[in-house]
Amino acid sequence: MALKPVLEEVKENLQAIAASHHLGDAAVRVTIGTLSVKQAIGNPSRQDFPLLQGKEVMIEAQFRGSYGQAFTDWPSYFNGSLNDVLSLSLNTNDNRALFIATLNAVAAHLNLVNRTRHCHDEEPEECALQIAQHILADSGKVKIGLIGLQPAILENLVLTFGIDNVRCTDLNLKNIGTTKYRAEIWDGRTDTEKLIKWCNLVLATSSTIINNTFDEIREKAIAQGKRLIIFGVTGAGVSALVGLEMLCFQPH
Repeated sequence: MALKPVLEEVKENLQAIAASHHLGDAAVRVTIGTLSVKQAIGNPSRQDFPLLQGKEVMIEAQFRGSYGQAFTDWPSYFNGSLNDVLSLSLNTNDNRALFIATLNAVAAHLNLVNRTRHCHDEEPEECALQIAQHILADSGKVKIGLIGLQPAILENLVLTFGIDNVRCTDLNLKNIGTTKYRAEIWDGRTDTEKLIKWCNLVLATSSTIINNTFDEIREKAIAQGKRLIIFGVTGAGVSALVGLEMLCFQPH
């Protein structure tokens, strides 16, 4: 039996939560332009994060004094009620990003998650090291398939597990076929199944939920009997509502 799409399951859960707490008419505001790169990630020494390269931007939802963020390559503004967000079709990246940012803000408001804002300055580097060390302590020296090039995470995985135990896919055409930290970057459009078959553990950016590739990744991981972990603050609310395994050590 095919799995229910993750956002369909999340949306049903959020609708139930909104109804039980009488939040449907509460206002939601999603901003882009006021969230500068410095506000989103601070001033890290490393300059190859996607946010700093202009490949993705961070949008931020505000809901009753709580905030939720999400990465997207298709940002849009929004002002309306939570019911308006829940009525959005989730067939496009912009609507999925609005929905996820709002979900994170609502989850923060209800204390379903503790922190839903991106880490700053040297914290992304520290988080990457913590992710690598956590996996090593928890699973040993396994083969890891990284889905979504996050440079600090890739570098720390290679340093921790060795180049023979790390592979990476990405959707950015400028990255595909290049070598980063001794790892060749495979094409996320065609090589994801090969990556999942090869590895023991799949570590996927939570941006896959917004770019609509997560469901396929999850189905392939389950079919191959591979453990799936998502990373990044974008996935905080989704993880809380449907129980996905997630690593994010330095959120605000």
